[in-house]
Amino acid sequence: MFVRVLGSAAGGGSPQWNCGCRVCSAVRAGAAPPRSQSSVVVSTDRERWFLINASPDVRTQFDAFTDLHPRRGRETPLAGVLLTDAELDHTLGLLQLREASSVQLFTTPAIHKTLRDGSGLLRLLERYCPVEWQEVLPGTEMSLAGGLCARAFDVPTTKRDRFRTGLEHGRVVGYRMVHAGRTLVYLPGVQSLTPALLSVIGDCDCLLIDGTCWSDDELVRLGLGSKTSRQMGHLPVAESLPLLGDRGGRTIYVHMNNTNPILLTDSPQRRRVEAGGLEVAVDGLELEV
Repeated sequence: MFVRVLGSAAGGGSPQWNCGCRVCSAVRAGAAPPRSQSSVVVSTDRERWFLINASPDVRTQFDAFTDLHPRRGRETPLAGVLLTDAELDHTLGLLQLREASSVQLFTTPAIHKTLRDGSGLLRLLERYCPVEWQEVLPGTEMSLAGGLCARAFDVPTTKRDRFRTGLEHGRVVGYRMVHAGRTLVYLPGVQSLTPALLSVIGDCDCLLIDGTCWSDDELVRLGLGSKTSRQMGHLPVAESLPLLGDRGGRTIYVHMNNTNPILLTDSPQRRRVEAGGLEVAVDGLELEV
């Protein structure tokens, strides 16, 4: 199974356009690499790729990865799009796929309802191209092209349902991808590592997991926001790190907010992550699982 991290930052990217925090300033000064907004692609044959989350940066992310370039005419290797939630930083890129002959979209009913009846994003996209919706039911295995098996799992959250869909089950999910006996878990948003979630991720060969903030009060302490990391639906790295260090397999943080000090290679927080045997993703990271 082949994986490429197209974007490793949380919403807004790094640097964020309106932020002058320590990390963003370091990126602008060339002391840290820039990062686009979170998404990955997965394939078993490097010919057909499944995109997990369509960030607003999807066009430049595709352009930077030759495996995603059109083969001839406007035929592309994109086989489908899977979504972990309906957040703007994971869905606005769908509108940049509007030139496609069709978009094969895999979502739970809750995410689908949010995008159609809440934000209206799907209704807008359907004005430009057909959208073939494939219903995702957490706990049910799906067979995808190339012999790839995918199973979504529910990720409990108390984050406010901005569009009041009334559907809680499947509002946020992760994906467990399996091929040839090897397992990848993609979990860019998790509020708490419950025993049920730990059992899902415990035996996977590679885990890409939420690294949004280092500490719960990060944005509040910096004077850049009023919500804690958990209130935004994200478990702080300082709290997930002790739970993941002895997991076995490869564990890589993704979806880092621009304020997170683990984005700086010389920070004490980054050293703690690496001392625990975990990694911090960068854009363009390629994995073979």
